[in-house]
Amino acid sequence: MDGDCATGTAHTKLVDPFGRHVKYLRVSVTDRCDLRCQYCMAEDMTFLPKAELLTLEELDRVCSAFVHKGVKKIRLTGGEPLVRKDVLTLVRRLGRHLRSGELDELTLTTNGTQLTKYAKPLFDAGVRRINVSVDTLNAEKFHAITRRGDLDQVLAGIKAAKDAGLGIKINAVALKGDNEHEFDDLIRWCGDSGYDLTLIETMPMGEIDGDRTDQYLPLSLVRARLAEKWTLTDLDFNSGGPARYVRVEETGRKLGFITPLSHNFCESCNRVRLTCTGTLYMCLGQNDAADLRFPMRVSKDDELLEAAIDEAIGRKPKGHDFIIDRRHKGPAVSRHMSVTGG
Repeated sequence: MDGDCATGTAHTKLVDPFGRHVKYLRVSVTDRCDLRCQYCMAEDMTFLPKAELLTLEELDRVCSAFVHKGVKKIRLTGGEPLVRKDVLTLVRRLGRHLRSGELDELTLTTNGTQLTKYAKPLFDAGVRRINVSVDTLNAEKFHAITRRGDLDQVLAGIKAAKDAGLGIKINAVALKGDNEHEFDDLIRWCGDSGYDLTLIETMPMGEIDGDRTDQYLPLSLVRARLAEKWTLTDLDFNSGGPARYVRVEETGRKLGFITPLSHNFCESCNRVRLTCTGTLYMCLGQNDAADLRFPMRVSKDDELLEAAIDEAIGRKPKGHDFIIDRRHKGPAVSRHMSVTGG
């Protein structure tokens, strides 16, 4: 089985009940990570048994089914995708869809710790841009937020990625009291380095060691503060994801805002998320899901798999129910972001 759909299968395009074409698949290849970011994980995480994870061959097969049904962009996530053993094998396999023209982009989101090793192989496999998570440029604070991270290691990885020819976008989660006064520094650094930057509101997913109401910082407030120092021009630009972009005129770089709470992005959502166990979530903030592992394992052709995908897309909801306030201290959904696919 080479991972492609069965010859002769009629591939229906993926259109949800609200007329949105699903063209973007985010895939968690592992729930494991070598960091323990405070807003993402509990310090003492219990990870899935490796036997429950899809094999690399199964990940290739299900991703290929989505490509044949019209998905144009695949993002590999985790956890940390580059800690998955032999993950480059999957990246190289999926690269054939870039060469055929069926897939427009294959990319990934990473914490940067493994990039000195993987940057050039990723480029050689067809990846052209990556997102790297950097919430602060203060080494002590970076170690505290990630509970174990080495900022110098990550910065070296980012440089290796740039040297390899990869386009780089920096992701930073806006954390009240932790990094809310560092966004000017991040904008300046990204401008000097040639990176775009996206700021992200914290999302109420999974139990963590703390109260998310203490972390939540609305990006509407952040933007207002930034506008006092920087000239921000709204852009009609869409990267395929949920960010709304401005250009920072002083640096010439793009600045994105991902606002699932203060201004949700559901009306244009074209994304679904696949977990490393083969569970498909049609919405980041809803618990409804579809099992794609079972139809793959009971049949060697992809008829059952494609039917399961079609049925799932037919249940994609209009939007999520994220909320953070003092009356809702628990997570909106119990699963951690590392399980869901970024």
